[in-house]
Amino acid sequence: QVQLVESGGGLVQAGGSLRLSCVVSGGTFASYGMGWFRQAPGKERAFVAAIRWSGGETYYADSVKGRFTISRDNAKNAVYLHMNSLESDDTAVYYCAIHPAGGLYSYSNRNKYTNWGQGTQVTVSS
Repeated sequence: QVQLVESGGGLVQAGGSLRLSCVVSGGTFASYGMGWFRQAPGKERAFVAAIRWSGGETYYADSVKGRFTISRDNAKNAVYLHMNSLESDDTAVYYCAIHPAGGLYSYSNRNKYTNWGQGTQVTVSS
């Protein structure tokens, strides 16, 4: 059974940085595309970033371009989200998810992701 465990969330001041981690157990991590989504209170879960199986291509929501960086380490079965210049609008629960197609078709569509972690809370104080 595939499991995803996120960590690294917390409380940070606006302008600060955090790094989220997601470790995947089970399955064949190196073949998966991986994504990060977030859900703020009262809002739908929204795409943040995605990375192809090889790490060679990455994709970002417009709201985080230039501030967030997604990366992966296939040797550690891990995907990361480096978040800089955090803003109050970044406050949300952040989820990592598996896209079964390493090529990440429809990468921003959460319905294409098959497995999700439990989420980690990020709170940005202004």
